[in-house]
Amino acid sequence: MGKKYDVIVVGAGNAGLAAAANTAKAGLSTLLLEKHNLPGGCASSFRRGRFEFEPSLHELCSVGTKERPNTVYKVFDSLGAKIDWRYEHNIFRVICKGKKGYDVTLKAGIEDFCSSVDAAVPGCKENVRAFLMLKDKVNKAIDYIYAKKGHPNPLTMILKHSDFMRIAGHSVEQVMTALGIPKAAQDLINTYWGYLGVPTDELNAMHFLNMVHDYVVDGAAMPHLRSHELSLSLTDVIRKNGGEIRYNSEVTKFLYNEDGSAAGVEVNGEKIYAREIISNVIPNNVFNRSDMKYLPKENVKLANARELGISVATVYLGLDCTAEELGMKDYTVFVVGDPDPRVQYNKRSEDGLYIVNCLNNVVPDSSPDGTCTLFFTIPIFGNDVPKDLRPEDYKKYKNAIAKKYIEDYEKLTGMSIMPHIEEISVATPVTFARYLGTPEGTIYGYKLSGWDNLMARTAAEKTDYAIPGLNFCGGHYIRGDGYSCAYIMGEMIGKRVASRLKGGA
Repeated sequence: MGKKYDVIVVGAGNAGLAAAANTAKAGLSTLLLEKHNLPGGCASSFRRGRFEFEPSLHELCSVGTKERPNTVYKVFDSLGAKIDWRYEHNIFRVICKGKKGYDVTLKAGIEDFCSSVDAAVPGCKENVRAFLMLKDKVNKAIDYIYAKKGHPNPLTMILKHSDFMRIAGHSVEQVMTALGIPKAAQDLINTYWGYLGVPTDELNAMHFLNMVHDYVVDGAAMPHLRSHELSLSLTDVIRKNGGEIRYNSEVTKFLYNEDGSAAGVEVNGEKIYAREIISNVIPNNVFNRSDMKYLPKENVKLANARELGISVATVYLGLDCTAEELGMKDYTVFVVGDPDPRVQYNKRSEDGLYIVNCLNNVVPDSSPDGTCTLFFTIPIFGNDVPKDLRPEDYKKYKNAIAKKYIEDYEKLTGMSIMPHIEEISVATPVTFARYLGTPEGTIYGYKLSGWDNLMARTAAEKTDYAIPGLNFCGGHYIRGDGYSCAYIMGEMIGKRVASRLKGGA
């Protein structure tokens, strides 16, 4: 038999890193396997010429500060992983084109946020505040549910946590409408659907509320040295606590015992065993690398039934002028062709929604002196890529995306971007499929909507993937994707496995 560890973590993405850091810190022998030569998955960086680009992180929510730490800050701090956080105190600017057009900047802080929405849509301030204040009620209900180990008293839930019960089963727009928030104000706030990949007429209200509330209260945070700083800080924790990391080590097979429990993995022709496996790899890929006779049929059916989440096309620009010279005063700008999120979603490949970020406005030294970087992000699905696209036409396809959105932003803002482009790189779902190995290049795992929403996943966690010794974490798991969710899930699964292996619950 090959070498055996307490825990093998497959994939050094955000959740995998957090899980491995927690099991190693708990004193368990931990092996982290990563197919690339760098950790982080999307939380990495790449260079073009003299520019170092951030591949995917727009901004982090749920961070907080040293004086008032939120969940993500606590995840890193509890591990001793120190991050140099930088903050943005405007939530975002949104430019809506056409006859219904507007140009609005929403600010952080409960009072400033409500006031900025009210300035755009007069008379809605208290209604918006009421939506944000639901977060405290949701938290109390969740604490009670966890205290009861997932088996709360139904009567207590109805009598003491009725607001939670109302929110949990409804969409964002249903809850906002019930609170009397005007449609125009809803559309402003709901611009954030692009960060979750699901329009707000089907997105679970509790999921959206968690994200928006934390952005409003804390503002957005970014690591000084891009997301690669986050990844490297976690690898340091793993190594300092005796964990082992192997790069260029793609798991090609998951191994099972005769009773169907997970036994180990095969990597670079070597079989390695562990008491428990934690997979940051999406279940579809795990099952494709497993002997089907060991897999519960219900688990395979579930993976096949789930709808793949959204991917993106991203245009990375290194410019030979500063943000000030360019006239780029904002960090995050959403551009939409219509106020309504459903229309934006349906027209995502035409004139739906795209996001423009200038990291220099939060981290001034993120590019060489006298320069700045922009990146344009367009939410699309992998199956939006033309089916008849030939390899020899792929470069033309990417260049057309870049030209379309750069020219549109120039026209909207009056900025002159094209003449200042020194470096450009374009990623599409094809890029993410190649790099991440996910089906259709999804960066968000499975779509959180309909029967597969946040509450349903939470309620069915124990039965969804019930292979003994095999644990999942990451964007495909309970909370969906997003950097914050990934770190939180990685910590939760890492601690759960550590507790179990050390004789806890």
